[in-house]
Order: sequence, then C-alpha cells, then structure tokens
Amino acid sequence: MRAFGTTSLHELFGDLVILRNLEPFDRRLPGLAEAWQDMGLPGPRIPRKHEPDYARASVWFVKQARALDLPGVEVRELLFIGDTAMADGNAFRNLAQAGGWRGWCFIGNERLSAPPALTSEPDRVTLGNRWALLADWLAAVQADGARLDQHTAVVVDMDKTALAARGRNALVIDNARVEGLHRTAAGLLGEAFRLDRVQAAHDELKDPAYHPFTADNQDYLAYICLAISAGLVDLPTLVAQVRGGEMRSFEQFIAWADQHQGAMPAGLRAIHQEVYARVQAGDPTPFKAFRLNEYLATVERFGRLPADAPLDRLLAEQVCVTQEVREVSLWLRGRGCLVLSMSDKPDEATLPTPALAAQGYLPLHRAPTTAVGESIVHRLAAL
Repeated sequence: MRAFGTTSLHELFGDLVILRNLEPFDRRLPGLAEAWQDMGLPGPRIPRKHEPDYARASVWFVKQARALDLPGVEVRELLFIGDTAMADGNAFRNLAQAGGWRGWCFIGNERLSAPPALTSEPDRVTLGNRWALLADWLAAVQADGARLDQHTAVVVDMDKTALAARGRNALVIDNARVEGLHRTAAGLLGEAFRLDRVQAAHDELKDPAYHPFTADNQDYLAYICLAISAGLVDLPTLVAQVRGGEMRSFEQFIAWADQHQGAMPAGLRAIHQEVYARVQAGDPTPFKAFRLNEYLATVERFGRLPADAPLDRLLAEQVCVTQEVREVSLWLRGRGCLVLSMSDKPDEATLPTPALAAQGYLPLHRAPTTAVGESIVHRLAAL
C-alpha cells in the first residue's frame, strides 16, 4: 500500500454526486423538490436511504443521469460499492428491485488480521476484507454474466468507501464529526459546556444498541449530547430510561425537552427551538449548526499533510481517496458504464455555505487530497 498523489472524487464522478437531500450537485439533473412527482413519490419529503421511496428516487436519478450523455440507452444492470453490510447492502437490494435490474454489490472493510477473503451473502452481496479484492469481485461479476458496459450503472458510496476507506482510514471521518460536535457545543453553551459530559454521552449513545432511540441519526445524537452537557438530563438517568423503555425515541426526547425549556441555558434554548421545529417538519438533518461544524472539521482534513508524509500519518490524520475504488471507478467508466456517487451523507456536512464558498471552500467531492491504497490496475487490465 502506498500514496498515489493528489486527486479528488471529481475525477471519478464529475458532479454526479447525490447526497441526503436528493438534490444533485450536477444541475443538469432536477432534484427531489422539483421532480418528486416524476419519481412517483407521494410528496417532496426527503426519504432516508433504507426506505422504498429512496430507491424509487434513485432509480429515476440513474436513468436521468444515463440519458445526459447516452439518450435512449437503457440501464439493465447495477453495481453497488459500499462499506456497511446492513445499510449499503439493503440500499443495493432496494435499488436493484425498484429498477428491475440484475445487480451485484461489494461491501469493503479492510481487516488485515485475517487472510484475504470474499464472502457471499444473499442477493449477490459480497463482503470483502480487503479493498484490493474489488478486482477479484469484478472478475466474479463478469463470470456471473455482467456486461459492464454502457447498460451498467455503478453506484459508489462516499464516506468510508470512496473516501476514508473503512478499516483503513475511516477513523478520520469519525474524529471530524466528533470535533464538529465539540465545536458546536462549546460555541452554543459557553461556560455551560462540559467536554467530559459531551464525550461520555457520545461514546455511550453511539453504540448500535441505542439506534432504536437515536435512529442512527447523527443530528439527533448531537442534540442529545448537547442537552446532557448543558445539564438538562444526566447520562445515567437517560440510559436507564432508554433501557427501561421509558424513553423510546428521539421524537419523544425532544418533545420532553420542549416542556423543560425553562431549565435550559440560553444557548441550548435558542438552538432547541430551531432543531425542534425542523424535527416537527420532518427534516432528517435538523441540527444545521452541528453539520456546518462537521463540514469545516472534515474539509480541514483534506490535503492537510505534505506529499511525502509517512503513510501511517496520512491514514491517521487526513481524509484520503481510496485508490482501489478510484481505479475501479475509472476502469468502469472507460468501459462505458455510468458511474455516480449516492450517499446518505447530509448536504450540510458536505457542501460549503455560499459565504464559505465565496472564501474558496469546496464541496468535499471537489476538495483535493491524497489517494492511498494498493494499485489493482494491472489486475483490472487482465479482465
């Protein structure tokens, strides 16, 4: 494994990047707010990645994106590259079913403690414990009848897949999010900010055991940590309530908090009203201040080290493009496949505000950084 110079996700996808709000960065494609009826959706509400409506919208985007450069060419098969067996595997299954496409999915997670292995899951989902196994997976996909041509759509996840590969570089993304949370809490709470409380709450409640309560939504988790730091509720009490079934959901928690605004510091009270209103309106990304700080903490980790920095330092401190995903994406594009990135990553944590853009800040998919990984281009050329 080594560094392969500076690049960005724009080299792989152009602006065919679609994030949580389902508003493509490539403005040639209409977004959800404009095209929800054409997508066959019941309304303009933003669906989450696991929902059937997300798959319907995704199928529409894939077909529209293919028509941008090859009008009249029908998409017949799907490749999906991600990093989580549950979320990405189910998103692939939903998308393939909604499109009526034959499909194959690769889930990568680097685990150097075990020998390289591909493991088959139901519905042509394959788990790989090396990102370099993408070449072996593609060989198997071809043997299974995939054409890998202009009729093929390739959907690539962003976080911990194309960027900050899971098992190799992903901790940098996690650290940026936690730093964004710390910055937000400190800025809002002032003297009421308690770093130890925020960190303890985050460390406990990020566990998947609490997903029924937090909905695995980082905005919800950040708000809960803020409330704990401010002393609105203490962590042991909340944990007992969640485990005992007394507190079942974030919606229940924020409704309870709304009844206790008198006990809130001024900074929490002001942000509570904004977050509460957005939750009531169905916004899946209601904590905008937190997501802005997450964006800043993340983009600061792009290209921050010199080109000759040691590899272990690059992987520990900098968000890197995954070289294996880079080579596979470019190879598939060279065969005529449609290659795009779709991610449940919030737009607010990925794109600069207009004011920041005027200062030169870039969307994450355009931010330059180092590509790191193992070259598999020679193995791809042999396919």
